[in-house]
Amino acid sequence: MDIKQTIFLGIIQGLTEFLPISSSGHLVIFQHLIGLKNPELLLDISLHIGTLLAVLIFFRSDIKMMATETIGFVRTVFRKRNPISEIQQFPHAALTFWILMGTIPTALIGVIFNPFFHDMFGSTLLVGFMLIVTGVILGASRLIPDYFTKKKEVGLISAMAVGLAQGVAIIPGISRSGTTIVCGLLFGLNRDMAGRFSFLLSIPAITGASILKFDMTGITEIGVIPFLAGILVSFIVGLIALKITMGMLRRGNFYYFSPYCFLAGIVAIFIH
Repeated sequence: MDIKQTIFLGIIQGLTEFLPISSSGHLVIFQHLIGLKNPELLLDISLHIGTLLAVLIFFRSDIKMMATETIGFVRTVFRKRNPISEIQQFPHAALTFWILMGTIPTALIGVIFNPFFHDMFGSTLLVGFMLIVTGVILGASRLIPDYFTKKKEVGLISAMAVGLAQGVAIIPGISRSGTTIVCGLLFGLNRDMAGRFSFLLSIPAITGASILKFDMTGITEIGVIPFLAGILVSFIVGLIALKITMGMLRRGNFYYFSPYCFLAGIVAIFIH
């Protein structure tokens, strides 16, 4: 693995993981263009570790509050000062619980359909059509009225729905961030919570996938320097992309990414 290719893919991963334009779809396209035949390890480990670190840093205040409040709430439950049903009175502890609930459908889809999804990563034609689907999803976000997206708390149904959307987004070309955020908006979450929940929900998914596919032998074949370069580049670019995405989401401009997805989809189909 050439370090220039690693840096290039790190930039692509950092941008497209958080901008709602499908990181997996773009990596399939660019890997096809630069002739990488077996880039799965780099895709699943190095680049995703970098974007995981970006989420942890960007949402560090939320994560700190979630950890502190969850530990405190669990202690009160064991001391019988609060029943579990009162978790909604502790918003960050509740957010931790909803993330765990949302992770369940994602994990089930990943485990059951993993071989099916894996075979999709070689088709730029499929990626093209799925990018167009992503464009439709993002465009639909413009039709959601502001008065509908007022909820500041997630809830079980919306958590499971967003987790299901995250599982479906394993398909290359379907944007994980775009699909989960729009799903959250459709279930009434306000823009800020829809974005925060989407990216926080990605933490266990990325962590689990990275642990399951970690392979020192494969990293040795790629090279330690390119591997670390992929982490660093995707981390830095990911932080920038996160700020852009959350800013556009809060301003109600999320649908601006829709035309790009249509264009990228057409290009992918043409490349095929």
